[in-house]
Amino acid sequence: MSKKLWMLMSLLIVAAMVLGACAPAAAPTEEAAPPPEQPAPTEAPPEPPAPEPVNIQLWHQEGEAENAAQYVQALADAYTAMHPEVTFELTNKQTETLREDFQTAALAGAPPDLLWTVNDHAGPFTTAEIILPVDELVDLGKYVDSSAVRLGGQTWGVPISSGNHLMLYFNKDLIAEAPADTAALLAAAEELKAAGVTPLVYNQTEPFWLVPWLGGFGGAVFAEDGVTPTLNTPEMVSTLAWLKQLKDEGVVPAESDYDGADTLFKEGKAAMIINGDWTLGAYKDLFGDKLGVARIPMITGAGYPAPFTSGKYFMIPAGLDDATVAVVVDFIDFATNLENQTTMVTTLTRLPALLEALDIPEVTEDAFLAGSADQMVVGVGMPAVVEMRCNWDSMKPEMQAVLAGDKTPEDAAAAMQAAAEACVTTLE
Repeated sequence: MSKKLWMLMSLLIVAAMVLGACAPAAAPTEEAAPPPEQPAPTEAPPEPPAPEPVNIQLWHQEGEAENAAQYVQALADAYTAMHPEVTFELTNKQTETLREDFQTAALAGAPPDLLWTVNDHAGPFTTAEIILPVDELVDLGKYVDSSAVRLGGQTWGVPISSGNHLMLYFNKDLIAEAPADTAALLAAAEELKAAGVTPLVYNQTEPFWLVPWLGGFGGAVFAEDGVTPTLNTPEMVSTLAWLKQLKDEGVVPAESDYDGADTLFKEGKAAMIINGDWTLGAYKDLFGDKLGVARIPMITGAGYPAPFTSGKYFMIPAGLDDATVAVVVDFIDFATNLENQTTMVTTLTRLPALLEALDIPEVTEDAFLAGSADQMVVGVGMPAVVEMRCNWDSMKPEMQAVLAGDKTPEDAAAAMQAAAEACVTTLE
C-alpha cells in the first residue's frame, strides 16, 4: 500500500472517532415501575369466644296477687333478651321463709345468686356474714338514702323501691272518706256494722301491724341506742289494749290473717284495710276511682300511727365467683334504671328508689302515690339490726295471746320484754 493511501485511511478513522464522540448520547430507556407489593396472605381473625352461659338463681318475696311476681319475671326476661347467655331461675318465698331458707342454704355453702327482699333481713344476714357489702359494687349516690340497710359503716342492699309501709285503704262505696282519728273510726264502725259490713280488717297474726299503733301512742321497740328492746312500757300496754278493744267491739273480725283480711276487702265485705304499699297496684286495678288511700287514723289524744318504712332491696350473697357477681351487679343496674323504675311505678304503683325517678309525672301526678307518700312521711325507718329479730319473735306470740283473751296487755308486755332480752343475750 502506498504511503498516500495509508495516510488517507488513517485520517478517515480519526474523523469517524471524532464524530462518534460528538454525537448526542442515546436517551436512556425508562425502566418499568416495579409492581406494588402485595400484602402477604393472612388468615381470617378468629371470632371471639361465645360468652359462657350463666344461670342466676334469684329468690324474691313478691306476691302473685299484687302482680309483683310477674313484674320480677318480666325484668328477668327483658335482661335475658339483651344478654342471651344469662338465664334466671326465680323462686318466690314468703318473707320469713326466705330468711330462714337463705340462712340455711348459705351456711350449707349453696346460696342463691341474688335476693330481692326487705331491709330487716340485713341484720341477721350480716351477723352470719352471708351477704356482701355493696358500697364498692354499686353507685349508691343515685338512689334514695339507703341508711335502712347500713350497718357497721357499710351498706348491705341496693334499693328497688321506697316505702314498704302500711297505710289505710278504704272502699268509697262503703265509706265516703277515711276517719280522721280513732274516735271517728269507732263512730263509723257502728254505722258500718249496722249495714252488715266489717268496718276494718288487717293481719292480726303479725306484729308488723302492731308497730304503727305503738308509734302513735309514743312508743318504740328500741331505746335510743337502737339495740336495747323497750317492749314493757305503758305505750305497749296501751297498744295491746287498743287492738283488743277493736276486736271486742267488732270493729275487726274475731280473727284474720293476711289472706283473710285481703279477701274480705277485695270482696267488698270490709270497708277499710290496713295493708302495705306493695298491694296498692292490685287495689287500684280492682277498685279504680272507688279506692281511697290515706293515713291510718290518728289516735285521739295521742299522735299519728307511725308504720315502719324501708323499701325492697337487692342483697348479694357472699361466696359468689367474680363472674357471677359481675352479672348480678349489671342486672341490678338494669333493674333500677330510669326506664324500669318508671315501669315499676306504673305497674306496681310503688314509690321508686332511683332519685331521678321521683320527679317523673307518674309519681308527682298520681293521687294514690300521693296518699302513700303522705303516710310514709309520718313513718319511722325500720331497724335493720339483728336485735330486731328478737323483738319480732317476742312480740308475735304475746300479741296473739292478748287478742285471744289469754293474757292481759300488762302481762303480755312484760313477757315480750323478758323474751326479747333473753334472745339478745344469745347474740352476744
